[in-house]
Amino acid sequence: MELEEPSKETSEELAVPTEPQLPSEFEKLFKGCEENPEDFNGWVYLLQYVEQENVLTAVRKAFDVFFLRYPYCYGYWKKYADIEKKHGNVQVAEEVYRRGLQAIPLSVDLWLHYLTFIKENSDLTDPETEGRIRGAYEHSVLAAGTDFRSDRLWESYINWETEQQKLANVTAIYDRILGIPTQLYSQHFQRFKEHVQNNNPKHFLSEEEFVQLRIELSKASLAAMVGSDGDTPAAEEELPPGTEDLADPAKRVTEIENMRHKVIEVRQEVFNHNEHEVSKRWAFEEGIKRPYFHVKALEKTQLTNWKEYLDFEIENGTPERVVVLFERCLIACALYEEFWTKYAKYLESYSTDGVRHVYKKACTTHLPKKPAIHLLWAAFEEQQGNVEEARGILKSLEAAVPGLAMVRLRRVSLERRHGNLEEAEALLREAMESAKNATETSFYAVKLARQLMKVQRSLSKARKVLLDAIEKDQSSPKLYLNLLELEYSGDVTQNEAEIVACFDRALQSPMPLESRLLFSQRKVEFLEDFGTDINVLVAAYEEQQKLQKESEPTKRKAENGYDRWIMEQGWQQYGGWGQNSWGQYNQYAQYNQYYPPPPT
Repeated sequence: MELEEPSKETSEELAVPTEPQLPSEFEKLFKGCEENPEDFNGWVYLLQYVEQENVLTAVRKAFDVFFLRYPYCYGYWKKYADIEKKHGNVQVAEEVYRRGLQAIPLSVDLWLHYLTFIKENSDLTDPETEGRIRGAYEHSVLAAGTDFRSDRLWESYINWETEQQKLANVTAIYDRILGIPTQLYSQHFQRFKEHVQNNNPKHFLSEEEFVQLRIELSKASLAAMVGSDGDTPAAEEELPPGTEDLADPAKRVTEIENMRHKVIEVRQEVFNHNEHEVSKRWAFEEGIKRPYFHVKALEKTQLTNWKEYLDFEIENGTPERVVVLFERCLIACALYEEFWTKYAKYLESYSTDGVRHVYKKACTTHLPKKPAIHLLWAAFEEQQGNVEEARGILKSLEAAVPGLAMVRLRRVSLERRHGNLEEAEALLREAMESAKNATETSFYAVKLARQLMKVQRSLSKARKVLLDAIEKDQSSPKLYLNLLELEYSGDVTQNEAEIVACFDRALQSPMPLESRLLFSQRKVEFLEDFGTDINVLVAAYEEQQKLQKESEPTKRKAENGYDRWIMEQGWQQYGGWGQNSWGQYNQYAQYNQYYPPPPT
């Protein structure tokens, strides 16, 4: 039996809905951000565009990729959630808020937006709603409540509990905030006193505290009466049960006032201590002009203030307060390596996982192309025995910022430390092959020759590396000097011919006259100290004098070229033979030529 062709209507019903095609302008803007993720303005234009076009697929793609790089921009988390809500995706919007709060848990503003969202989108008839909202508030103050500028969050929590007529809960919240140094600490205490004066202790105290306070006041009253006449009144021998109101209205009013006074008196001590803590931090807090994240550089005074504040808190505060201050600092200073490093070093005494978390967040999110922090992370993992992890960190950094000698050399040293000499050698040879110019090739050739000679004990392989490098870069003094160092490492009495040949190779090279003169002088010195043929020495001296005369038009004439060079130039210019000369050229190559300048 043949199947019937589906009708037009049936075909339309079975059609799978397709995603709307992304606008071409979006693709152009998105590609620009991918190619240059450090261009924050490019991201701003992209997000503005997708918000205006209101194509949900484009919105999600743009915001999700943006937050991989800039998760501290709390305002954009709200924008993202608002767009999802406008499209009717309330649960997705809530998930966006949760992601944002996980990324930036100290954001008081984002917490307040989220709490408003929860309250507006909850079913008030559901008996579980109140507990859910209270749980969200608790989560918010646990995450951000110790921030010096968290007052609005606490006030919102207090106002909501007051609306629920849970006055004992309000008191419990005040008991927490009155002991936390915040900007509006004095205002909190004033409002607490109003809360106490305007409500009955039986309502704003927990049952346990109410009973205990009533018993204490009763004991004090009885003691006072005993002290006045020596007899305990029969009617008052039994203490009040605690929760029952006194029959006498006058006594009831007196008791309430006494309880209010006592409640405030107990909290006054806490407030006084907190006021002292606030006063010690006030100047630092006043110095914070930009507590939020921005890609623009901070003023030097701002950075100095953060450094001094952190040092103060480390010396005087609790570990919990220190951590919170670091987290606050790293919102405003997320693009500064020094603060991430300082945080990681501080946590080393407390938590290995905490250190790892700091390094990971710094390197994978905020500073993906900053080499120093990556090198510290790799070193930390190696210290923990996680060699493979350290290896992966260095490889990822080199992929992100190719061509940095400091990264390649760290990879080489890691392999060497763990006995992988073949891999270390391969990394250096690969660096030589991929070098951008002859000078860079020479730099790695010197490194490789040193390793082959000093670590692998292969003079022949080291010599070949340097000779091959000299063929490609004949005007590099450091190659000839390292070859000389290599030959000097043996028995000079047996190696005279090779050393003299090395000098001759340098003297016949296209190096500048000044450099060739120095090699000529060195040759004379070598033959004077170790040479076996006077004819060779005389010839070398004559060659040195000839070069000296050639250089006289550009140099002050020396009374005795050789003697003067021995006294003024010899060991100053290149350093003595041995390890010192290796170190000098290595230092020159690393810090003056190949390594990037230190961050300003």
